[in-house]
Amino acid sequence: MDRPVRVALLGHGTVGSAVVRLLTGRAAGLRDRIGAPVDLVGIAVLEPARHAGPWRHLLTTDAAALVDADVDVVVELIGGVEPARELVLSALRSGKSVVTANKALVARHGLELRAAAESSGAALRYEGAVAGAVPVLRPLRESLAGDRITRVSGIVNGTCNFVLTTMTRTGGCYRDALAEAVRLGYAEADPTADIEGHDAAAKAALLAFAAFGAVVDPGEVRRTGIAEVTAEDIAAAQASGRVVKPIAVCERVDGQVNVAVHPAMVRADHPLAVVDGVLNAVLVEAEAAGELLFRGAGAGGDATASAVLGDLVSVARDLAAGVTRPADAAPVALPVDPRGGTATGYHVRVEVDDRPGVPVEVGAVFAGQGVEPESLSRRGSHVVVTTRPAPDPAVLSALDKLAVLPEVRALPRALRLEG
Repeated sequence: MDRPVRVALLGHGTVGSAVVRLLTGRAAGLRDRIGAPVDLVGIAVLEPARHAGPWRHLLTTDAAALVDADVDVVVELIGGVEPARELVLSALRSGKSVVTANKALVARHGLELRAAAESSGAALRYEGAVAGAVPVLRPLRESLAGDRITRVSGIVNGTCNFVLTTMTRTGGCYRDALAEAVRLGYAEADPTADIEGHDAAAKAALLAFAAFGAVVDPGEVRRTGIAEVTAEDIAAAQASGRVVKPIAVCERVDGQVNVAVHPAMVRADHPLAVVDGVLNAVLVEAEAAGELLFRGAGAGGDATASAVLGDLVSVARDLAAGVTRPADAAPVALPVDPRGGTATGYHVRVEVDDRPGVPVEVGAVFAGQGVEPESLSRRGSHVVVTTRPAPDPAVLSALDKLAVLPEVRALPRALRLEG
């Protein structure tokens, strides 16, 4: 390639502005790595007057025209599904490679985007869509392509991890921990997408595709948010040598893939147990490689911009060398388990009347639903049950039956076990 790699940027928010700053500040180093200079030709924004900087002359409100211009790569950082989907499709269909960090877009419309890229020979990269600066999609697709991945689990939402970490450290309630996250800028004013697990579900769908080729609708991921986690749950976890973490799981089981997002009690010696605050981490388990932990900053402008620039350098290097790669290489696709979710153990606390024989009755309810208790004990006014791994429907059925027993004073509290 005897000319610069021309780049159009859509969006100049937290991540977009960080990309511009790094792209311009590291121009010489990037040129050496790519084999050609990178020329930022335009930045699409909604309100140019709100953006300052030496590159204000590059601002435009016409994103469609910028995509149609003479550019080689479109970097999409406006977020959301529309108009991002139409703009990205337009770029790919015209043979322009796309780099994005838009998890919702790729999780919901990945098939359509990949088909457009494959048809035109363009590249589609989205490493920044899952865990910020933590590189995990490329290792899953490329470095482990010769291995057999069995399980991918991780903490992929920094807001939820910060809230649960704060509750663990302070012994406080969920509401106070969330307020602190908002105050520090770790949570949006409306944190629903994070707290209810929608954000993590989209990321889990992308991990499932990268690891197993499974096409997962993020809306169908079995999802439990963290809003119902109590200080008592945190204390119960600590008493049992565990810590509560927001976990996303993609697992190969009997030739199918199970995907789930939920808070779970994690063993204190588990690799994910020490991932605190807003950090993200992904644990990959493969037959030959064993356990591999990818850990680092999962949010913020610079962290995500690092992943975006990594994708941009990869795409630009191929363009400069005249190399064409598949839009999104993935393993042979595995089907998604229609039952949804993995079989896990549970930690269950049941507040009961103080009379003999109640623990035995509680254990009998679980056994009657085919759920095998691993341990059963009485702790004050509670019966505490730890179950062996069992399908969710069986555990939920046992909880429903416990709730209506006359000896039970309140709805049972249950958290999944990890590791």
